Amino acid sequence: MEKREFISKGPSETWEIGELIGKKAKPGEMYGLYGELGSGKTQLVKGMAKGIGVKDWFYVTSPTFAIMNVYEGKMGLCHVDLYRVQSQEVEDLDLEAFLKDGIVVIEWAERTDWEGDMIRVDIEVTGEEERKITVTRL
Repeated sequence: MEKREFISKGPSETWEIGELIGKKAKPGEMYGLYGELGSGKTQLVKGMAKGIGVKDWFYVTSPTFAIMNVYEGKMGLCHVDLYRVQSQEVEDLDLEAFLKDGIVVIEWAERTDWEGDMIRVDIEVTGEEERKITVTRL
């Protein structure tokens, strides 16, 4: 198990951390994001999008109502938000299909019972804009 911790002092630093993660991402990887509402999960995904070369990375938004957004860069990025999804509905999303040519990033990953490998990303609010971001590769 490999664990890496980062401290972000604001959204732009969260983008930079996400960019680092995105640059190291490989097709077939699933990222599970854990953190309270407003902790910066979508900001991290913006940075990941930038890291994999998504041209309009700054316009990445939370797919809370759409459930899933797909972006293209050097590889695909499937951004999923399970906040409004029941656990039995996750299977219908067919996330495995997106892993062939890209990565899948799941906000509210605790709402899935995914049985495959998942890189866990915990975002802890430690101040008004400060966050502790822990990436654990199991």
